[in-house]
Amino acid sequence: MIDDRLLPLEGLDNARDIGGLPLRDGGRTRHGVLLRTANPGPQFLTPRDVEFLVEDFGLRTVIDLRTPEEIEQHGRFVHDGVERLELTLIGSSRDALPEGVEITILDMYRGYLADHPQNVVTAVRTLAAPDAGPALVHCAAGKDRTGTVVALVLDAVGVERDAVVADYALSALHIEAMFKRWTTAAGVPMPDPATLDRHRPRAENMEKLLGWLDETHDGAVGWLRAHGLTADELERLRQRLTEPA
Repeated sequence: MIDDRLLPLEGLDNARDIGGLPLRDGGRTRHGVLLRTANPGPQFLTPRDVEFLVEDFGLRTVIDLRTPEEIEQHGRFVHDGVERLELTLIGSSRDALPEGVEITILDMYRGYLADHPQNVVTAVRTLAAPDAGPALVHCAAGKDRTGTVVALVLDAVGVERDAVVADYALSALHIEAMFKRWTTAAGVPMPDPATLDRHRPRAENMEKLLGWLDETHDGAVGWLRAHGLTADELERLRQRLTEPA
């Protein structure tokens, strides 16, 4: 169900289509509507990768969840006819931590939603727009910030909970390849196995985030509605991203 959504791009890691996921009430998510990836920066993409994204997939919108500093350091995907939105998710909750205090993954994910709720809503609203075309959402590795936003979207349109979690956890398979690409380009050694393992998404972290949303907002729909997404926008999102059985 999951592996056949991976995209075999030469210079872009952790890339997959959100299509084909089962819905709680029957049906599936649509293929060819939304991709999630690591940073599609120009330093790694091949001409064939760009052709696939723009011509084959028909990419019209890129939602970039990185910080301005990351964007300036690692570059942007820029192409005629493709709109870009830069919607950082990292903010004051991380800056306010006392020095030396470590946060949990759940704290980090809740921090994205607390620091920039309107950026999250803008990302989802963009996907639900009446004239929206095929879109790509990414951060640096496509696993944490991207994983949080995509999980909200999938839960909001009615994807089975196990499938939402499995889609998030699939990024763990790509950690070594991403670090190999980055360290080779930078001319530095690969991290040790323990460090790599700390970067792997684990299903229980997304289960905790979704459980927290259930407890505090009656799920992703409740959180999105509480922060300004309308019922009409949610319905358009479902229509764009899902198809009946």
